[in-house]
Order: sequence, then structure tokens, then C-alpha cells
Amino acid sequence: MVDARIWKRPFPLLAVVALVLVAFPNRPASALYPERGLRIVVPFAPGGGTDVVSRTLAQEMAKDLGVSVIIENRPGAGTIVGTQAVAVSAADGYTLLMGTFANAVNPSLNAKLPYDPHKDFAPVALIARSFNIVVVNPKSSIRTILDLIAAAKANPGKMTFGTFGAGTSAHLAGELFKDMAKVNLTAVPYKGAAPAITDLIGGQIDVMFTTVASAASLVESGQLRAIAVTSAERSPAFPQVPTVAEAGVPGYAAESWYGLFARAGTPPELINRLNRSAASAVQSEAFKRLGVNEGLVAVALPPEALDRYFHAEEERWRRVISEAGIKME
Repeated sequence: MVDARIWKRPFPLLAVVALVLVAFPNRPASALYPERGLRIVVPFAPGGGTDVVSRTLAQEMAKDLGVSVIIENRPGAGTIVGTQAVAVSAADGYTLLMGTFANAVNPSLNAKLPYDPHKDFAPVALIARSFNIVVVNPKSSIRTILDLIAAAKANPGKMTFGTFGAGTSAHLAGELFKDMAKVNLTAVPYKGAAPAITDLIGGQIDVMFTTVASAASLVESGQLRAIAVTSAERSPAFPQVPTVAEAGVPGYAAESWYGLFARAGTPPELINRLNRSAASAVQSEAFKRLGVNEGLVAVALPPEALDRYFHAEEERWRRVISEAGIKME
């Protein structure tokens, strides 16, 4: 026969457990988050603009979160390799993606992405927006956007603009210009900004819609001439340079941007914690200095704002890519 005392033993323990649960209710996941270091996957090689922005952001977020925030560079396939790495990561708030302009255009350039750009990711914060700058050789007769339009119309298909490859911001900014200005320019792809700018200075190509980071020092030194910026409004970094819109193509605007994403399914309280940390980071002096050097406008908008912006950018560039017949190289 089983000793009846055995059945009585668990009850005092259960009573103690019940008292503990009443005294210390379950904490939300955010109460202990983060318990370890985070990583931000940058789908580009080290040293570029996205890498610099990401490292500055990580440095400042680490101070706020009290843990390390490391950068993991995962370049390849036009950002698809790094983006896919985050798409298959755990939804625990410890692996983030630095999304860019490329994430908005890839769905239109690649019919079979290995991830869903919306279903597999949760927006965290729109960090900053930037712009490209329209530059020519200082010896060129082109001094304004109207000069560029006139030259292109006088020589249809003969004038060239350098790009960093199909679907890059330098390429699509030029394609949008062609569409809105009703001109025919020929895109010349390069493997990066440096070789394209070398050829622009050497006179092998006529114009570039390049990034601020790649051209600012050359404009300041007189090796390139800036004729316009692609943003909707003039930049404090180049107050004397008009926008493409005010210089002759009304309504024109082409932006680059940086947005932080987590894996879909990450608890909302963790997303909100990360958003607050990112907002604090972009107010730092280090990020403000970066903004001047890279031509950034820091925004640190909430998750829903990034979601709306991302959808709008995706739709906007889908039309440009379709009409220009652009395909991945």
C-alpha cells in the first residue's frame, strides 16, 4: 500500500510556489532585454557609406542599451545575401538588418527573392535619409540642369552617365531623370563609385548622379562640379546647389535612406525598445558629425513610419524599373 504521506508532501511546495507567483508576477520580455550583445547585419562590404552609418549607429546604441552592438558585414548579390541572413535569424531582437534603398528596389529587380521583404521583417526605425548629387567634369560646358537637358536633347543617346551597376541609387536617379526630363542618356555601369568618378574626371563619361560621400571632397577641391542635388529640398551641406526640381525638372526627387529592421515576429516591446535606442543614437554628436560628412538628414522615425516609407519607395521605383526595362546584371 502506498504511504498516504507521499501525497501530502507536494502541497506545501505548491503553496510556496503560488505565493512566489503572486508576489513576483511574470515580467515582460523587455524587462531583461537585452541580456547579451546585438548584431547589425550590413549587406555591404566594410568601408562604404552604409557601413560607416551603421557603425556610428551601433556605437551610440551600445551606450544606450548597455551591451555591445557589433557590425557583421555580409555583402553579396546586391544585398540579398545579408538580408537573407536576417530573414532566417531568430525573432528575438538580437539580430538586426540595416536596410537601404536596395531593399526597396530588389523586389522589382528579382522575381524570386529568397525572402519576403515585408512578411519576413519587422520595421524598427527609419534612421536617416540622404540624397545624390549631380556632378560633371569642371571643364564641361554643362553648368546647370537645363544645360544638361539641352545637351542630351541635341545628342540623343550619345551622352553618358556613370552608375555603380543596375538598380543602384546612382543608376535609378539617372533613369528617373531621363523619364521626367524626357531625354535619352546612356547608362555606363561600373563596379563602384571610385572607377566611375575617375572616368568622369578623365572625360570618358559626361555626368553622374552619385552619392554625397563619394563626391563631396572632390566638389570642394574643384575636381568635380556640382550642378544639382536630387533631394526634394536644398541640403545644408550644399546650400548653394539647387535641387534638380527647382533647376528645371519640377517634381523630381530621388533619395537614399537607412532603416533598421528586425526579424518578423520579434515582440513589439523589443521593437519599441530598439526604436527608442536608435532615436537616442541619432541625436548624438557623433551622428550629427556624420550627417554633415555624408549629407544625411537624421529622422529616427517610429516603426510604422518606416513601414509606410518602405512601401512607398518600393512602389515608386517599381514603375521606373519597369518602364526602363532594368534587369539584374
